[in-house]
Amino acid sequence: MASDAGAPLPSAAGGSAAPAPAPRANARPAGSFKFSTFVIIFLGMLGLLMLIDTGTRNAITNWLGNYHNPSGWLYVAIGFNSSYLLVTMALAGAIEMVITALAYNYTTDWIKAAKVQKWSSAFRKVQMAAFRSGKKDRIDELKPFQQRLTRMSSEVSIAQFKGMAITYFMLIVIYSWVGGVIGAAPNAVVHLTSTTTLNLNSTVLGYFPYWFFLFSLYTVPLSFVFRRFLKHWWLARYEEEHLRTGDATGTTPSSPS
Repeated sequence: MASDAGAPLPSAAGGSAAPAPAPRANARPAGSFKFSTFVIIFLGMLGLLMLIDTGTRNAITNWLGNYHNPSGWLYVAIGFNSSYLLVTMALAGAIEMVITALAYNYTTDWIKAAKVQKWSSAFRKVQMAAFRSGKKDRIDELKPFQQRLTRMSSEVSIAQFKGMAITYFMLIVIYSWVGGVIGAAPNAVVHLTSTTTLNLNSTVLGYFPYWFFLFSLYTVPLSFVFRRFLKHWWLARYEEEHLRTGDATGTTPSSPS
């Protein structure tokens, strides 16, 4: 986390805050190359290319495998020779949910996000009090803190965009692959019950296939549930570790929330 994350905001009375701590000696220089950022940007651009270029999309999905190309590694793992399409869809959805949730959790600093949200709410109250007082010096004193909050909010937003880039890429890849597997399957009719069958390639309103709605029915909501579970797990782990550190040093660390 950035060093600004621990700096307090001014009080409503307009008192000055403690100076921000000095930057760490081993902090990464601004503008330095980060391989993880490069990979995330590359995946985001590749996802965009797959979305607008059918040839690229088909090439990647064929590489992952289908009934006509059974050697693709993903088809070998969960394709089941297109005999169990519902199972294949469920496993593909699980892979997409796990990877996107882990990526979002990895790229997002939940502690900084919580602090930005809490401090922004407190800062608005202080700022409104300063405006109502009509004192220009009090308003000017708040500008450094406003700039600090803006910078921290930008850092949180950029981190969330990184997670969204990976999510965007995985959605396009998995949806395209599932559609390719079902489209290439010799028989896309599945049994929902003992007496009810459904052709996954049949369309709704002449455009959207049934498999798209069936696949989205559980992947979209469960992805949000799993992402929220990871967030709370990470915050609980953070709190436990810092409480343990506080017990060892004789201090009481503040709650991450």
